[in-house]
Amino acid sequence: MAKNPGQNNNNEEGPPDLDELLNDLGKKISRLFGKKEAPQKTSKSNQNEPKPTPSNNHFPLTPIILIILLIWAATGFYVVDQGSRGVVLRFGKNTEVTMPGPRWHIPFPIESVEVVNLEQVRTIEVGYRSAGDGAARSKELKESLMLTDDENIIDLQFAVQYNLKSVEDYLFNNRSAESSVRGAAETAIREIVGKSKMDFALYEGREEIAVKAKKLMQEILDRYKTGINITSVTMQNAQPPEQVQASFDDAVKAKQDLERQKNEGQAYANDIVPKAKGTASRLTAEAMGYRSKVENEAKGNASRFEQILTQYDRSPEVMRDRLYIEAQEQILSNVSKVIVDQKNSNSLLYLPLDKLIQQAVPSNKDVVSPTLNVTTPQVDINQTPLQNLERTRDAFKSRDRETR
Repeated sequence: MAKNPGQNNNNEEGPPDLDELLNDLGKKISRLFGKKEAPQKTSKSNQNEPKPTPSNNHFPLTPIILIILLIWAATGFYVVDQGSRGVVLRFGKNTEVTMPGPRWHIPFPIESVEVVNLEQVRTIEVGYRSAGDGAARSKELKESLMLTDDENIIDLQFAVQYNLKSVEDYLFNNRSAESSVRGAAETAIREIVGKSKMDFALYEGREEIAVKAKKLMQEILDRYKTGINITSVTMQNAQPPEQVQASFDDAVKAKQDLERQKNEGQAYANDIVPKAKGTASRLTAEAMGYRSKVENEAKGNASRFEQILTQYDRSPEVMRDRLYIEAQEQILSNVSKVIVDQKNSNSLLYLPLDKLIQQAVPSNKDVVSPTLNVTTPQVDINQTPLQNLERTRDAFKSRDRETR
């Protein structure tokens, strides 16, 4: 009785032969690709001959299948760069978001990977298109012409830079990131310019318009869950249309002349006003000083008069003599003439030659005064008027004695 491949020598059932299984698998693959098997010839003479083993008649498929499986598994390795994220799709469905580094997924056709760079800064241009190699950029009037609040048309060109903040929203909620950003940019900038005056949009409000446009664009993109983050909005050019450019240039020059004249006037005012304030302060200070001087002199004279009046009430005759003598001293001190009494004159006269020389030559400081001196009575301001009067009378009596 012939042996079956699935039986052992002890006529007991055992595990199937691996070569036989691989041979069957090869036949199935051949049938799948339409390959026909050659019919086997049988004869009575060779029916009793032992059948050759499959290993002797077929090519070994096990190593080939293992190599194919290893190659197929190796195609599942991938690397996510820094700043990027990997999205693993299993039959098109999002299953995992992988971080930077070497990763592995089930190879195609079961799973696939989309690697998205989140940190890459992308730029779109609204109102113009830049040509490469330093060529002049072309205008897109359909995008750049806008209407202001005061019903004027301006030509506004700006650039928008953006990156990504959500991989899922970028892949599954957004068809085209550039179209979304461009549409949101045009909508936001037209809304803001439509609420602004022309002069504000052209000159002083350009930075403010850019800030407001960035904020409004981000709100629009977040509302639609596009996964886009606006990093900056840069105003490239803002000008009136070319048809009225000359008139606007004249208006701008007139405004510049106005500002220049204002600045010149302000500079002149800054030069004159401090000087006038300084002069006014000086005159005020001089007036205050003069007022204080006059008041102090008046108070001093009043106090002196009160003291004299008090002394006069005590001894009127003495005060009259004192006042007469003081008046004569004050008068004669400024007179350069010398009066000599001829009747009671004496051969020995004491003249104030030093005073006469000083009056004759007031600028000569090196003139030596003579030894002849005439003692003149001195008034002490610290003493009372009566004491000064008595001292003056004593000085005149001593002078009379000397002349005799």
